[in-house]
Amino acid sequence: MRAESSCVLFPDVFLVHGMDPGTWKRLQQVLGALFLAIGLWAWGEKGVLSNISALTDLGGLDPVWLFVVVGGIMSVLGFAGCIGALRENTFLLKFFSVFLGLIFFLELATGILAFVFKDWIRDQLNLFINNNVKAYRDDIDLQNLIDFAQEYWSCCGARGPNDWNLNIYFNCTDVNPSRERCGVPFSCCVRDPVEDVLNTQCGYDVRLKLELEQQGFIHTKGCVGQFEKWLQDNLIVVAGVFVGIALLQIFGICLAQNLVSDIKAVKANWIKHDDGYRLLK
Repeated sequence: MRAESSCVLFPDVFLVHGMDPGTWKRLQQVLGALFLAIGLWAWGEKGVLSNISALTDLGGLDPVWLFVVVGGIMSVLGFAGCIGALRENTFLLKFFSVFLGLIFFLELATGILAFVFKDWIRDQLNLFINNNVKAYRDDIDLQNLIDFAQEYWSCCGARGPNDWNLNIYFNCTDVNPSRERCGVPFSCCVRDPVEDVLNTQCGYDVRLKLELEQQGFIHTKGCVGQFEKWLQDNLIVVAGVFVGIALLQIFGICLAQNLVSDIKAVKANWIKHDDGYRLLK
């Protein structure tokens, strides 16, 4: 058995007939490190690496976490799968399959719980978005993520524009000295298709208007509702993506276990002597 050729099958995407094995090895080894490097670079640019406490100071989600976590997982799986196959190390191969299986069952459990406890998930999503609304100006990556979501789904806030009262810069209290008082971010605004230059002040004072008047200037629907509508409209595509990922994970587990069985079968045909292993006749 030549285990060297098996490394190209791991970790998450598998060898396509005709692909250069050397190219695929380099690709799978670089991907995880690249994601991790991007995350660490972004943290370095924001000064997080020199002030670790900044990770917990942010009230909302730091999108860089996604790169760090995904990159870390891919790196661990890539190392275990490739080195395990190259060195015929059954411990690393078993670790690979168990780790991948754990991820699969966590995804499965999350999907089932999300379907069974829809109302609870909706409440948690509202809470999550509102926590990030509060921290909108605290982190540039979070700010860009919220702006992207509000523009993509044509929404504003979790339930509506008034959720921006939670942010110290946009709330309508009399003690708020900000020019953005009673406003919303520009990403809430209804864009004019013929407008070449983005008006970042389009949301100023807009919540001082009546609700019917607001509809001509900003999106008044909440992002939670718009996200649910988007899921329903794209249910087949979303389901197809998750099923495809699940099949790749199951395939990876099966290949790892099959390789472990092959290694044990080969080792069973060898006996140990003082001067090394010899093949049984």
